[in-house]
Amino acid sequence: MRKFLLSIIFFSIVSITIFAAESPTVYFTKYNNSSKVVLDHSVFGRFLSLYLDNNHPSGINRFDYKRVSSSDKNQLKAYLDYMSKLKVTSLNRNEQMAYWINLYNALTIKVILDNYPLTSIRKISSGLFSPGPWKLKLITVEGFNLTLNQIEHEILRPIWKDKRIHYSVNCASIGCPNLLATPFTGANVDNQLDFAARAYIQHPRGLTIDNKTLRLSSIYKWYADDFGTRAQLLNHLAEFSSESVKQTIKNWTGSIKYTYDWNLNEP
Repeated sequence: MRKFLLSIIFFSIVSITIFAAESPTVYFTKYNNSSKVVLDHSVFGRFLSLYLDNNHPSGINRFDYKRVSSSDKNQLKAYLDYMSKLKVTSLNRNEQMAYWINLYNALTIKVILDNYPLTSIRKISSGLFSPGPWKLKLITVEGFNLTLNQIEHEILRPIWKDKRIHYSVNCASIGCPNLLATPFTGANVDNQLDFAARAYIQHPRGLTIDNKTLRLSSIYKWYADDFGTRAQLLNHLAEFSSESVKQTIKNWTGSIKYTYDWNLNEP
C-alpha cells in the first residue's frame, strides 16, 4: 500500500512538472538575441491598408469587415499560415513581441470575419457561459494549439510584463485601443507601443475628466494587477496624457469610474 501511494505521488509530481515545462509561458521564454531575422508582415500591412480607416472623425480606428473580399480573406489566411510555420523561439525579443501582437490582431480579425455579420465580438461563443472567442483554439505555433487568451495572458503579459501591451492588442470593439494602421515590427515595437498608449489615454474612451470623476476604460479595472496601486496607475496615465491634464491626473483625489463599449469597431 505504501509503495502504491508513493507511486501515485511520484507520477503526480512528474505529471505536474511535465505540464509546467510544456506551458506556453515557460516554453516561449526562449529567445535568441543574436538573431538578425526580420519577419515579413507586409501581407498583413497591405490587408490593413485596404480595410482599416485610421482617420475616422471619432478618433477610433474602424475596420470595414463587410467589405473584405474572398481573395483578401485568403490572403489573411496565408499570412496566418506563414506565422504558424515560424520558429518563434529562434527570434530576438523585439521580433518575438511584434510577432505575438500581430498574430493576436490578425486572428481577431479572422474570427470576426468567420462569424460576420455580428454586432459585438462577445456574440461569438467559446463554450457554455463563455462569451467571446478568447478560449477557442485558433492557431498552432511550435506544437502549441493556442487561444487568444493564451497569447495575451500566458505569453505577452507574463513574459514581457509591459503595461503598454494592453494598448497593442485589439479586441475588435469600440472601447478597445486602436488597431494600428501598420503592423508592429521588431525594429519599431517600442515606439509603436508608446504611440498606442498615448492615442488611447488621450482619447475619451481611455480617460475623461468629468467634474470630480475620472472616467477610465474598464481595462484599468480588469488588469489592476498590471497597473499597480492607484498612485501607480495615475502616474502611468499621466506619463502618456497631454501636457494640459498631466498634473491633474497625477494628483487626482476624486472618484474613479470605469466603462467599456463592446460594440464592433466597424464604420
